[in-house]
Amino acid sequence: MLVTVARDEFGGPGWEIPPGSAASARSPIAMLRSRGAVRWYAGAALSLIWLVTVVPDIVAAASGPLGGALAISLVVLFAVAFLAATPMSWALPRRSRALPALGLFALSFALFPWLGWGIRGVWTYVGVTIGMAVLPLRLTWILLLALGGVAALAGAQLEGWTEDVLWVPAIIVSISAMMAAFARNIAAMNALRATRDQMAEMAVERERSRVARDLHDILGHSLTVITVKTELAGRLIDVDPGRARAEIAEVEALARGALVDVRATVAGYRGVSVAGELAAARVALDAAGIDAALPGSTEALPAATRELAGWVVREGVTNVIRHAHATRCRIELTPRTVSVEDDGVGLSGADSGSGRDAGADAGGAGLIGLRERVESAGGRLTVGRSELGGLRLKVTL
Repeated sequence: MLVTVARDEFGGPGWEIPPGSAASARSPIAMLRSRGAVRWYAGAALSLIWLVTVVPDIVAAASGPLGGALAISLVVLFAVAFLAATPMSWALPRRSRALPALGLFALSFALFPWLGWGIRGVWTYVGVTIGMAVLPLRLTWILLLALGGVAALAGAQLEGWTEDVLWVPAIIVSISAMMAAFARNIAAMNALRATRDQMAEMAVERERSRVARDLHDILGHSLTVITVKTELAGRLIDVDPGRARAEIAEVEALARGALVDVRATVAGYRGVSVAGELAAARVALDAAGIDAALPGSTEALPAATRELAGWVVREGVTNVIRHAHATRCRIELTPRTVSVEDDGVGLSGADSGSGRDAGADAGGAGLIGLRERVESAGGRLTVGRSELGGLRLKVTL
């Protein structure tokens, strides 16, 4: 998909080139009216100043006013064909884009009765058309060298074999090669832009999928529990009103917790969701080849502490993956604590069992930032030896 989009565009100044397949994105007529074609006309028209210089030679060689008018009309036709050839080549399959240039080459021989082999001077326009068509590189060089060779033969017919014969072919090939490089650079830049735009679209789609997945993880279990507890409370209203009120209170707490998680997930960039972080932790640990033991739900945590718990899970799992060299990781949630443990090598400077403060003697900037976040919320972060043999990161909320 990315390759197709990249071939569709010919960027920089806005020129467009359709896909290199039989199915063109635009018809040749539509391409002639495109924004890219208009920009091409503006630049190509300046190059036609050189074509005007052949008009005096044609008028001098013409036999009478009628012949001169016909010759000048053919010059105008050649100029119009040059302007149209490049946009028309963009509307053709890639390996057929040389056809407009070959047609322009054939049209140049209409001026032969007046210029003779001097028509080689206008073949620079043919070479530029070849270069701007963005043909396969090998085909581009074959056509340009062939055009230069024909120009050399034409010069030999006109002036004989001297070193001056090579000047016109050299000019044709060099200018055409520069235009080919210019066209390819612009096409490459536009391909990068098209790829970047599509990657941005894919990132948005991935974010939508993430939000949908997190919402499913958050609401699926919570709504199931709410439904069960609501049905139980309905049955207990007449039998045990006190217990029914307790069940309703738990349902309210569950609903508020789910709402907090939903808001955190949708906000995404303003906060984190502990449910989302647990889901992300499972993916990350699996990718690192670490066996993960994670809680099945987040209902044990009060709603007010779930965002902070998400930060703890994120930083703890990050440390396990980056530094622990562990094979197992265990995350536990209780109403007052969040802990992340592993069986790895631990952090340098961590106390072996005393549970001393993490910011004091263990970890880097990540743990220091987490400690500040935890303390600002009234909690305490400790780092110690895990029962699994590695490190234990524990936050008391």
